[in-house]
Amino acid sequence: MKTKTIYKEKINWPVTIILSVLAIFFILGPLYLTIVIALKEPIEMKNVLAWPKNIRWENFVDAWKMTDYPRKFANTFFITAVNLIFTLGTNSLVAYAITRNRHKSKFFNFLYYYFISAMFIPFNVLMLPLVKQANLFHIDNVIGITFLYIVFGLPMNIFLYTGYIKSIPMALDEAATIDGASPFQVFINIIFPILKPMNATVAILSVMWTWNDFLMPLILLSDQSQQTLQLTQYVFQGQYSTQYNLAFASYILVLLPILVVYIFCQKWIISGVTTGAVKQ
Repeated sequence: MKTKTIYKEKINWPVTIILSVLAIFFILGPLYLTIVIALKEPIEMKNVLAWPKNIRWENFVDAWKMTDYPRKFANTFFITAVNLIFTLGTNSLVAYAITRNRHKSKFFNFLYYYFISAMFIPFNVLMLPLVKQANLFHIDNVIGITFLYIVFGLPMNIFLYTGYIKSIPMALDEAATIDGASPFQVFINIIFPILKPMNATVAILSVMWTWNDFLMPLILLSDQSQQTLQLTQYVFQGQYSTQYNLAFASYILVLLPILVVYIFCQKWIISGVTTGAVKQ
C-alpha cells in the first residue's frame, strides 16, 4: 500500500507578528492620524494622537466650502476620465502598430526607442519649456492638461503594451487579414479584447497618477476655476498658521472617490493584474 505523506505548513510566528505590527504601524498609523486630526477642534491640536473629546463634523463642511469641492471635483474627474478613455484607446493602438512593424520597418523601430527614451527624462527638466509652450498654444487649461497627460503617459504605456502584445501570436492577425479584415479591424475586434489584463494595469496606473498628480496642475492651471482638488490644499496654508483640521478633512474628501472606485472595481482590478502577471 502507498502511504500518503502529509506536510503541515509551519508558520514562523515571530516573523509574522513583526510584519503584522509593522503593517499596522506604517499603514493604519497614518490613516488613524488623518481621521483623528480631521475630527478635532483647533484647540485640541496639541496632542495629535489623542481621540477628540468632541467630534467636529463641521470640519468637512468647512473644507467642502473652502475648496469649492463640487467644481474642483468636476475638473479632476473630467481630466481623469477623459485621460483614461483616450489612453486606453490611443496608447494601445500605437503600441500595436509599433510592435507588429518593428521587425520590418526601421521607422517603427526608431519610434519604439524614441518613446521609451522619454522615460529617462525627468519631468523637472521639461517644466519651464512646457509652461512656455502651453501658454503659446493656449493649452494651460483643463482640456490642454488632459491632452498632456495622454502624451506624457505614452512612454510607460507603450513599454507595457509592447511587452504584452509580443506574446500574442501573429497567426491571429494573419487569419483575420485572410478573412478580409483591415489592420484597424484586427486591432479592434481581436487584439484589443485580448489586452484586457494589460488594460486593467494601465488603467490603474493612469487613474492613480492623474488623480493624485500635483506638479503639472500647479505649473499649468493658473485659473482657480479650473484647478484640481490637489491644488486646493493650498487654501489651508496661511501666512502665519495652517488649519490642519480642515486640511486633513479635505485630504479625506480627496481620498474618498479613489477609495470608492477601488471598493466597487477591486474584482476587475485584481483579476486584471493577476492575469497580466502570468504569461500563458
